[in-house]
Amino acid sequence: MLRTARTCGASAWLFFLLILVAAPAQAGSIDYLDDASYETGERFESIYDPLEPFNRVMFTFNDRLYLWVLDPVATGYSKVVPVDFRTIVSNFFYNLSEPVRSVNCLLQGRLADSGLVLSRFLINSTAGVFGLADPAANEFNIHRIQATLGQTFATWGIGDGVYLVVPLLGPSTLRDFTGAIGDGVARGLYTPWSDDLTTSSTVYGSQTINEVSLHLGQYQDMKAISLDPYVAFRNGYFQLRQKGPRTGNPAEFPAITAPEFHYQN
Repeated sequence: MLRTARTCGASAWLFFLLILVAAPAQAGSIDYLDDASYETGERFESIYDPLEPFNRVMFTFNDRLYLWVLDPVATGYSKVVPVDFRTIVSNFFYNLSEPVRSVNCLLQGRLADSGLVLSRFLINSTAGVFGLADPAANEFNIHRIQATLGQTFATWGIGDGVYLVVPLLGPSTLRDFTGAIGDGVARGLYTPWSDDLTTSSTVYGSQTINEVSLHLGQYQDMKAISLDPYVAFRNGYFQLRQKGPRTGNPAEFPAITAPEFHYQN
């Protein structure tokens, strides 16, 4: 029986979208609150968005969910939990997905990247104490490398399909959403809590709150400078995908964090 084991975690990509404006902390040279970041001469008129009326409704729903629920909870959480602790929690969950990234690199023909990602996982899981720290980057100069199944499909020549704003998940395309489900299935094969709905919901709900707490205010800043937030976030989604997948910024080739699945007899 196919069982969804990450109901609360399903909202994660909406909030990882906040990294759209937090990316300078990781990429270093890009400020997505600066209009110059988007002045590449490239236009987004070719975005296939036939479901725009539905997508706008879902965008509003996700927006209200963030502003009315997650932001207040994450704000309270940030006041009682030090940022250093929240950072190591984020590191732990990032490290858990490294095996999936390594396989995707392999499927894309990026053999060197696959080995580097696997090396990161082994180093951080041991010397970094289950991924709480990142000695792979800090001591061995092996920085984060992003790879998703959606990106793998793109490498194989599969097109985006329609643009989607998925309820609770946020911006995606038909291809990337399908890929995210595949990545979720793969993670569910080895995460110990994926076969228990209550435990997994608690774990990934906590993960979502933790991630939001690291980027408080940035979503509101992005909206404030946008004449049409729906269009701005849609364009930003595609803009960030074109920056290249190697920096480890989850938004650069966006992959929503979909539910993990676990098969039970």
